[in-house]
Amino acid sequence: MSAHGNTYVPKSGIAKWFESRLPLVGLVHSSFVAFPVPRNLNYFWTFGAILIAFLGIQIITGVWLAMHYQPSATEAFDSVEHIMRDVNYGWLLRYAHANGASMFFVAVYVHIFRNLYYGSYKAPREVLYILGVVIYLLMMATAFLGYTLPWGQMSFWGATVITNILAAIPVVGDTIQSLLWGGYSVGNPTVNRFFSLHFLLPWMIAGVVVLHVWALHVTGQNNPAGIPIKSSKDAVPFTPYATVKDVFATVVFMILFAWFIFYQPNYLGHADNYIPANPAVTPAHIVPEWYFLPFYAILRAVPSKLGGVILMFSAVIILALAPWLDTSRVRSSNYRPIYRQFFWVFVGVCFLLGWLGAKPPEGGYVIAAQICTAYYFAHFLIVMPLCGLFETPTKLPGSILESVTGPGKQVSGAGMPAGAAAAPTTKG
Repeated sequence: MSAHGNTYVPKSGIAKWFESRLPLVGLVHSSFVAFPVPRNLNYFWTFGAILIAFLGIQIITGVWLAMHYQPSATEAFDSVEHIMRDVNYGWLLRYAHANGASMFFVAVYVHIFRNLYYGSYKAPREVLYILGVVIYLLMMATAFLGYTLPWGQMSFWGATVITNILAAIPVVGDTIQSLLWGGYSVGNPTVNRFFSLHFLLPWMIAGVVVLHVWALHVTGQNNPAGIPIKSSKDAVPFTPYATVKDVFATVVFMILFAWFIFYQPNYLGHADNYIPANPAVTPAHIVPEWYFLPFYAILRAVPSKLGGVILMFSAVIILALAPWLDTSRVRSSNYRPIYRQFFWVFVGVCFLLGWLGAKPPEGGYVIAAQICTAYYFAHFLIVMPLCGLFETPTKLPGSILESVTGPGKQVSGAGMPAGAAAAPTTKG
């Protein structure tokens, strides 16, 4: 998994025998112990570890819940109530799984914004970044499928709305809709299909995460200065320096997670989902989970059904094009004074789109959503290319060490062994 030299030396005879046949311990050591990381990483770089932790939580709780869930339109709702009331600690498993999805998306949105701010998508990290976008798409699909499984009112009507939207796709739309429905409308076969896909996709996410981590260890990590590792003084070993920071940040994030589970377990959900699905009664206002609201606002900003679908999917796909749309040679927005201002406007627009997605599609809300949608795409198609051509960046530090200590100062304490940081220097 790592492109860097393996410094692990087995000491016992059994360890030497095993390492000569399957160098697994050496792989882990080179990737997660001796791997050189820039010494100027801040806490925004801990969200990758937080995401891996929550992926594990979602898979473990999901497998356990699947043992008691009944994927049937007539039994799904009651089986969820059975889990909550009769299964030992079933309430904890369900609340952990439901709120874990929200925490997962909180962490991934911070991770995405960090990538966009510090230019972590630029060469040679394009494949690493695109794999991250693929993970995000798989997460969205998994979360949508999971939201439908309780088969309450919001689950049923959310499934109905989204599958009807997919039918607007030319040529293949009706086929996709029929495959998901398993019939002529949302019903029992739909629950079975959604449950199967919801169980499968997390394992696909785990596989792409392995590729994502592999690509990260090939190219090396970006850093707040956006400059490559040039000497051993610019880097420190992953363990204990980055490991301790990752563990601390994960524990802090888990405290927030625990607060939602034990004190506000339904705060991020919708009350209508505690009402059994009823095809004859349409909720007054159908809204998806909060992490889909910006894209839901984009979908409704366009009068055309097909146009809304195209823009909604384009809003995600355009993220993958950022490495080629950004023409600046400077990675970090810390040294890009004009682009930095546009970036924070972009963040504000994303939050505003999320707020608008929860509002009725009428009057000023639609106009505001149209304006925000226009800016969302303008950020990638206009701001990124033009800022790179006309912006004058501020002076970059000469090295990562200089960005930490200031010009002309020396560092005390641990650094990488001589030559350990050589690989990232040529690729950063």
